[in-house]
Amino acid sequence: MGWSVALACSSVGDPGQAFRPGLTQDPEAAAALARRLYPESSVVETGDTILDFALWPYEDELFVGAYGDALAVCDRRLFGIDDQARTLADEIAGALPGGSCGVLVLHSVVSGCWFRSYEDNRPRRDVFVTADDGVVVDLGDRLPAEEPFWAGIDGGADDVPLPFDYEEYGMTLAREYLFGRGISERGADGFLALELPLRRFKLA
Repeated sequence: MGWSVALACSSVGDPGQAFRPGLTQDPEAAAALARRLYPESSVVETGDTILDFALWPYEDELFVGAYGDALAVCDRRLFGIDDQARTLADEIAGALPGGSCGVLVLHSVVSGCWFRSYEDNRPRRDVFVTADDGVVVDLGDRLPAEEPFWAGIDGGADDVPLPFDYEEYGMTLAREYLFGRGISERGADGFLALELPLRRFKLA
């Protein structure tokens, strides 16, 4: 499909239970998190949207959804996949004490996927793969959902070009560790992640 995504989600407990129908946005909590992430910037609230329109923000904007025991953040700076991006991810992961967090970056031009996960606010997994460069970063124990993708490499196959589809890989991790269901899949309970309400902020 050619997804471009710069998304972090955190939840207390099972993400499939935390992200559920009827979630109500907490604008004050969203604004507080936005200002915590960018204490040296001017952060101006500019309205509401849904996740479907926030997955790949402009460079001067930030989207935050705060729902009590769950939150979602869309921020292009995660695309840097550098120390700044990891620091930003750490801040988001620490926003819900005792929570688990997943960070997903997909880009259709770079043809790559970065995924970083946390348990109890501590980094657990950090992996970056691209179609052309193969495995760039592979830190931490592999997550159960990703094991099938590594079978070829573990069996001796070259990682360049990448022997699995980076986008399918990222979406599988999102399904298991971000929302407990696919980003674009409406669950039996009626929940669709792309319809999550988020607050938009302008950064200056």
